[in-house]
Amino acid sequence: MKIGCPTEIKPQEFRVGMTPDAAREAVNNGHDVVIQKGAGMGAGFTDEDYVAAGAVIIDTAEEIFATADMIVKVKEPQAVERKMLREDQLLFTYLHLAPDPDQTHDLLESGCTAIAYETVTDDRGGLPLLAPMSEVAGRLAPQVGSWTLQKANGGRGVLMGGVPGVAPAKVVVIGGGVVGTHAAKVAAGMGADVTILDRSLARLKYLDDVFGREFKNQYSTAGATAELVREADMVIGAVLIPGAAAPKLVSRAQLSDMKPGAVLVDVAIDQGGCFETSKATTHADPIYEVDGIMHYCVANMPGAVARTSTQALGNATLPFMLNLANKGWKQACADDPHLLNGLNVHAGKLTYYAVGEALGLDVISPSLVIK
Repeated sequence: MKIGCPTEIKPQEFRVGMTPDAAREAVNNGHDVVIQKGAGMGAGFTDEDYVAAGAVIIDTAEEIFATADMIVKVKEPQAVERKMLREDQLLFTYLHLAPDPDQTHDLLESGCTAIAYETVTDDRGGLPLLAPMSEVAGRLAPQVGSWTLQKANGGRGVLMGGVPGVAPAKVVVIGGGVVGTHAAKVAAGMGADVTILDRSLARLKYLDDVFGREFKNQYSTAGATAELVREADMVIGAVLIPGAAAPKLVSRAQLSDMKPGAVLVDVAIDQGGCFETSKATTHADPIYEVDGIMHYCVANMPGAVARTSTQALGNATLPFMLNLANKGWKQACADDPHLLNGLNVHAGKLTYYAVGEALGLDVISPSLVIK
């Protein structure tokens, strides 16, 4: 199989879909690997690194899309890339289709087969290809939130850890999954007063058992959320419904009850965001203000630490990529129901129910597709 990796073109996206180590593994498995010239530079990988791994450097994305059997990326294909996808081509990347009808329509029109990193599962109920970037985004959230909280950036001018005689910032993390746990750990490590909200008693018990008094936890109800948000200096949105649009947990009306200059960091923005006033931003222009409340809603937060993110993502995607290349996508998905859960689009048909529900589109069962 010929595996192609184009340069990411989403604004301020510096990650790359394949590391040189991943390229070497694919070549050693008998596959041809083509990398767009300069694709790895943002993550610190040179064209020479890929050549040494056995890959071939191609000048343009057009050549890669025209010749590769499988396209491996990081972010969802942009409009110009979607026009280059073709029938019988396999796309393996993050998609986040539920809040993106235009992308969904284009993928269906292309006739390609698209497997989304974010909906691949494992036997423990986790999302193994989303988890590495969730860890990165969770750890980044308090960092970017504390920067936004600075007065020069429109925030309240509150230091996360306070100083002797002055209370630390109050941070509320909505969602106790991978993102929320890592966000709470880092915020607590910065000295903040942290409370994490979740609706799973089992998860809250786990957090209490593992982290003890490092940060507080509370069962998430609308009333509890509203009360904590009202007093917060920073709120980190970390909710996830796999493949579906994120629920809106803080309304615009609630902003008027918050402290002026408080900060909302929406890590769920890839899935539409969990605050009513969220809209996707970029690293070039990451923050905006609504009703006196600062919003940080960058849709590719891990791209800011591209080398760490690329290596972490590559470690997770490599076994799945090799499986798809070695067996072909149908056999690989037939052998692994968790990989089959990643199938979102095939030959003009939508195959992921949460996306269909969010966009009002018909869905065919992925198990029927592979038969």
